[in-house]
Amino acid sequence: MNIEMDQFVGRRKALMEKMLPGSIAIIPSATMKQRNNDVEYPFRQDSSFFYLTGFNEPEAVLLLIPGRKQGETVMFCRDRDRLMEIWNGYRAGPEGIVADYAIDEAHAIHEIDDVLPALLNGMERIYYAIGQDEALDQQVTHWLNLIRSKVRQGAVAPSELVMLDHLLHEMRLIKSDAEADLMRRAGEISAQGHIKAMQLCRPGLMEYQLEAEILHHFAMNGARQPAYSTIVGGGENACILHYIENDAELNGGDLVLIDAGCEYQHYAGDITRTFPVNGTFSEAQRAIYALVLKAQKACIELARPGVLWEAVHEKSIEVLTEGLIELGLLKGSLESEIQSGGYREFYMHRIGHWLGMDVHDVGDYKVDGDWRPLEPGMVMTVEPGIYIAPDNDKVDPCWRGIGVRIEDDVLITSKGCEVLTASVPKEIDEIEALMAGL
Repeated sequence: MNIEMDQFVGRRKALMEKMLPGSIAIIPSATMKQRNNDVEYPFRQDSSFFYLTGFNEPEAVLLLIPGRKQGETVMFCRDRDRLMEIWNGYRAGPEGIVADYAIDEAHAIHEIDDVLPALLNGMERIYYAIGQDEALDQQVTHWLNLIRSKVRQGAVAPSELVMLDHLLHEMRLIKSDAEADLMRRAGEISAQGHIKAMQLCRPGLMEYQLEAEILHHFAMNGARQPAYSTIVGGGENACILHYIENDAELNGGDLVLIDAGCEYQHYAGDITRTFPVNGTFSEAQRAIYALVLKAQKACIELARPGVLWEAVHEKSIEVLTEGLIELGLLKGSLESEIQSGGYREFYMHRIGHWLGMDVHDVGDYKVDGDWRPLEPGMVMTVEPGIYIAPDNDKVDPCWRGIGVRIEDDVLITSKGCEVLTASVPKEIDEIEALMAGL
């Protein structure tokens, strides 16, 4: 299961159609990052570069030049090097780029300073992600200065720099059928990892042991990397939104919150489930969990084409605030607690985010200052939560230290929505039955 090369070609053509005449786009790959001393982190390609090329090597630059007779796509990449390939693995080289990636013209990356200024000469504008890559910013400045130094010889430097981000990010926001299939697979692998964690959980395990089981499941099913740092927070650690230490013991009587998703073929899954370490919810845990689940279901029910992004968040606020008042955790009226933001003491984040090649994926949430309506092909997370700080002396002790979040990945369709991560249980009785081995 992967994206066919003709789709990468189509993406490049679609982006060039959005560019103004007399333009060139410069899109760099990711670079290797040092971990410590002479050890590097595993390479992960820049999402936008991969979206346009399918090419998974560092030290590459893609150029898009609409209307260029000699070829509209040019790429610079690492040259073939037998010695380096013995040490670090195969390189496509310029010949492989043209043969296997449907690129019109390719050069070795060390030739970029010689070749690229000539391609810029006579262009009116450059599209690229200004300010995101300091080294590239310096190179672009250098190339422009080279052209300007030859103005008496008739050279004409581009006079306009345009942010590429908006055009490219809007394309990435709407998923194709092939992308949706990859995200279904990412969601299913992620879901089964959570099921495994529920089945194996018991008092006395360490948080990192559940994390290890989840990551093992991901890798065994073709997803060698998580989409983000896994959160396994037992007890009051679940009240820390981005807790990643995962080094505490899991205690009977506590809940454990797991936020984990795999990356499959460069697409992310993102799931959160919260469940009792000993397999049985206490009365207080059950009440909070049921409220969060009610809010999540209401938000998923609302998620469909034409509904404003903000309306889904507002629904979560309404349901959670009403429930917090009923439980006595908030004392005011529904209107006053929403207006004053009283709910933020327990629900301090938004309902979700775009999901795709990045776990917090690209795409504007507002258009011309207004919240954008949902459209078919968008994928969002729906993840309401309630977090009651362990030192919150304004609430009864039975509530303190309870943190609950429930998150699923939701694809907007023409008829409503599809939950891509539905196979992992979230009903209370289903969770307790699964953990009991029933």
